[in-house]
Amino acid sequence: MRIVTLVIAVFCLVSCNNLQHKTSKIASPDNNLEINFNVSKDGSPFYYVKFKNETVIDTSFLGFDFIDKKSLKDNFEIVNTKTSTFNETWQMPWGEQLDVVNNYTELKVELKEKSTPNRKLNIVFKAYNNGIGFRYEFPEQENWKEALIREENTEFNLTQDFKTFWIPANWDSYENLYQTTQLSEVNAVEVAKKEGLPVVTVPVNAVNTPVTMVGKNGLHLSFHEAALVDYSGMTLSIDTKNLDLKSHLVGAKNANYKVKRSLPFTTPWRTVQIADNAPDLIASKLIVNLNEPNKLGDVSWVKPMKYVGIWWEMHLKKSSWAYGMSLDENENWIDTGKRNPKHGATTENTKKFIDFAAKNNMKGVLVEGWNTGWDRKIKVGLFDYVTPYPDYDLEEVSRYAKEKGVEIIMHHETSAAVATYEKQQDTAYALMKKHGMHSLKSGYVGKIEGGYHHGQYMVNQYNNAAIKAAKYKIAVNAHEPIKATGLRRTYPNIISREGVRGQEFNAWSPDGGNPPEHLPIVAFTRMLSGPIDFTPGIFNIKLDGFRPNNQVNTTLAKQLALYVVIYSPVQMAADLIEHYEANPAVFQFIKDVGVNWEETKVLNGEVGDFVTIARKERETGNWFVGSITDQNKRDIDMSFSFLDDHQEYEATIYKDGKNAHWNKNPLDLAIEKISINNKTKLTLKLAEGGGFAISLIKK
Repeated sequence: MRIVTLVIAVFCLVSCNNLQHKTSKIASPDNNLEINFNVSKDGSPFYYVKFKNETVIDTSFLGFDFIDKKSLKDNFEIVNTKTSTFNETWQMPWGEQLDVVNNYTELKVELKEKSTPNRKLNIVFKAYNNGIGFRYEFPEQENWKEALIREENTEFNLTQDFKTFWIPANWDSYENLYQTTQLSEVNAVEVAKKEGLPVVTVPVNAVNTPVTMVGKNGLHLSFHEAALVDYSGMTLSIDTKNLDLKSHLVGAKNANYKVKRSLPFTTPWRTVQIADNAPDLIASKLIVNLNEPNKLGDVSWVKPMKYVGIWWEMHLKKSSWAYGMSLDENENWIDTGKRNPKHGATTENTKKFIDFAAKNNMKGVLVEGWNTGWDRKIKVGLFDYVTPYPDYDLEEVSRYAKEKGVEIIMHHETSAAVATYEKQQDTAYALMKKHGMHSLKSGYVGKIEGGYHHGQYMVNQYNNAAIKAAKYKIAVNAHEPIKATGLRRTYPNIISREGVRGQEFNAWSPDGGNPPEHLPIVAFTRMLSGPIDFTPGIFNIKLDGFRPNNQVNTTLAKQLALYVVIYSPVQMAADLIEHYEANPAVFQFIKDVGVNWEETKVLNGEVGDFVTIARKERETGNWFVGSITDQNKRDIDMSFSFLDDHQEYEATIYKDGKNAHWNKNPLDLAIEKISINNKTKLTLKLAEGGGFAISLIKK
């Protein structure tokens, strides 16, 4: 791997006497963004941020409350400050682009209490051209060995009533629908109650991150965190009157503290992406840049891929996860001979998917419902991750897949029995290694015993599962996960995750599924944190023959566009095989589209309205474009100036037909082939809830 690094550091040590009444500040490399820090007269640390000479985050205080000690919030003096600049270009082993510029100015402030016990706290700020990151450092010190954090009091005091795109701060799920309100109108507790997800814990008026805001004069902000390790997930409580955001950590079920750490330690980075347009939010690499470099070394075994599998048919009720086994008096699984005729994960059915994958440029087959435990999956601790059901021959399936050049994607559903899963992980991972399986989809459906999905306990469980998986050369795609915070840079086997209201809600949600605006919001919110396993590619939009009261609320063209717009290095062709075989001309785009990119261009977009993205495939140099819209039709003016000079491309355009509409006529699709170069300009029409997808293959 080629790494080009240039580091320029300038250090400045200044005594506290010089800084007590003088603001410490740094500017971004382009000087458009400025972070200012100081302590107030009573010793309270605070910061504020300017962007293009306008204050975007006003005076905001910082500190901590503890279970067994006085709060760290005032009585500080500045001991030292240190500033430096840093500029490197590193390469993603897989991702949205190959080369990533990591260029920032850093300010490190060392604080100390002016009276006994004279505790120390450092705060590190990084100013990028497209945002800021800062975190706390608890250095090693006498008479303080362990921190029991009751609450972190990080403030973001905003200067205007932003239009806000948010989901409630549910401690157990990121699967709520995004709301669009003014910041002053956020009502998270009430919204969470109305949606009725299976597990809902929203104790205060707070939102999950990333939360994205649009203000006056095109100002765009998105708040999140980076490098979430051994700490509780951060939500943001909303003071709707004063327009103030404040960190509200996810709690613990069996403790009165939210975080327990031994000193020394650092917190995750608190991040704010700042831009004067929506596309720059997606283009930013702030989150991954704030994570440590790759710790795994050679990760050539992590394979970006398209895949098919036994999954969507369960949501359609065509088949079932359950086999039909029963438990004896000792809670051991026994075969009663009453096999569920709808059981989907059979050897025969899996071979059909393997054949289809091998024929159609799909490198993986996901199989759900293969292992014992699904017959009573709501009961904690009954899954077995090495024992297949009687109608699933794991040895034969593995042999057949290898013969066809296809990889079986293993599935581990914990049913929230985390402790049980942890005990079986080594055995389960060893089984995968034996069969040459390098990809895993894990699930954590249900109420976690001993913690919340997004608290410190589960943050450690998710991260440690992936780190352990790396020892077996396994890439992990977690569902019902903690939030993505850029750890894919440090551990590139964290290849994707769910953490969003996904495609399956269209199949069974009683509220009508995901509205047309859902994904144009997701692209500027959840997607800012990292890859999404959204499972696009549904051709049977109305779910004919399966779910008469449900449908997918997009056009067919929009389903194709999602392969480019909603980024993941693992993309599922989620629909049934027969629907693809009946539409080979449309399916061609899924066969052609890449999953691993050299370059990404966000061509246009507005949060919640529309977005158009172009991506250049690694190795081939072919480009693919996707554009999606909300419930409003619109014209998109396309310039292809991003294409290579002196190169002609055969463009296949998959676009909404003249009468297309996400509800009235979702299958109306037109396919056009033309020659395109970087001087070409086109205007393409998006239907209500529609989109277009373009493959640009070098001639």
